[in-house]
Amino acid sequence: MSEMKKQAPRRKFLKGAAVGTAGAAALSFPMISKSQGVQNLRFQSTWPAKDIFHEYALDFAKKVNDMTGGEMNIEVLPAGAVVPAFGLLDAVSKGTLDGGHGVVVYHYGKNAALALWGSGPSFGMDANMLLSWHKYGGGAALLDELYKTVNANVKSYVYGPMPSQPLGWFKKPIAKVEDLKGLKYRTVGISIDMFTAMGVSVNALPGGEIIPAMDRGLLDAAEFNNASSDRQLGFPDVSKVCMLQSYHQNAEQFEILFNGSKYNALSPKLRAILDNCVEAASADMSWKAIDRYSKAYDEMQKTQGVKFYKTPDSILRNQLKVFDEVVAKKSAENPLFKKIVDSQRAFAQRAVKWDLDTNTPRRMAFDHYFPSGAKKA
Repeated sequence: MSEMKKQAPRRKFLKGAAVGTAGAAALSFPMISKSQGVQNLRFQSTWPAKDIFHEYALDFAKKVNDMTGGEMNIEVLPAGAVVPAFGLLDAVSKGTLDGGHGVVVYHYGKNAALALWGSGPSFGMDANMLLSWHKYGGGAALLDELYKTVNANVKSYVYGPMPSQPLGWFKKPIAKVEDLKGLKYRTVGISIDMFTAMGVSVNALPGGEIIPAMDRGLLDAAEFNNASSDRQLGFPDVSKVCMLQSYHQNAEQFEILFNGSKYNALSPKLRAILDNCVEAASADMSWKAIDRYSKAYDEMQKTQGVKFYKTPDSILRNQLKVFDEVVAKKSAENPLFKKIVDSQRAFAQRAVKWDLDTNTPRRMAFDHYFPSGAKKA
């Protein structure tokens, strides 16, 4: 027998062994699940299509769509496309919509405690501090608890710190608390209770309905949010006076909602991507806001004849006093309201003191570098 014939059986044996080993290896590894296809989600915002807030909703959706590499596709419709702006929570909870973009305070009618995410002075915290409380101070767990009490089947992401909102747009400057009494005024959340106690006749309206109401004389004055939104919605067309600074919505954030069942059915990978997209969108939104709001603030003064005034300290102090009375009343009526307020207060006492003691005032530097543009408070 030749040497070649002697090696043949050995080669056949080795080949068979290799196949057997490969087969065993294949059986020892878990199966990789096949893609379930693109997750198409229909969202609605609570904002008109022209508002920068709707743009923020689109920014978030794009981040998700890009980061998931096509595994998820979020389509965002403007307010009213499927349900009214104030109907977002119910629509998402029931599955009429897969998700939405708005603010927690819009659900105030379900439970007054929901307004504590942005409506009221938040014990001196700004919106970024309130977000810190939400993520690290127990706020997220409290919001989950609160949503369970109203039977809301949702996953909530609170994000996007807003600057302090103005007192609003008026026919003439507001010099004292008495000037507010009897005015037909738009606001939302606990601000309704606060301004009502100050003698104001309050009407809560979604953003897209404010200007038509002012134009028809159904409102004497109104607040919405910021220079860009106010300009885009048309406030300078119905008023030339805007009062800056107020405690009524000093620390508000946005909210991204997902239907709870739809969210829970997502893979851990997609849920992790959503977690990180929310935080990326939060940072990007806050940076975009500084750029866009400051431009709109400048342009309204230069091209539309708008006059901005600082809200007098006497009004700000009165807001704090009245808010304390509102909080005491609602805390007595609602144990969960009190639980949230107490949590915020404890966090604020530590965080705001640190902030005030640590951060250098910007006013001194601004007056130093831009004395001609400095505007004394």
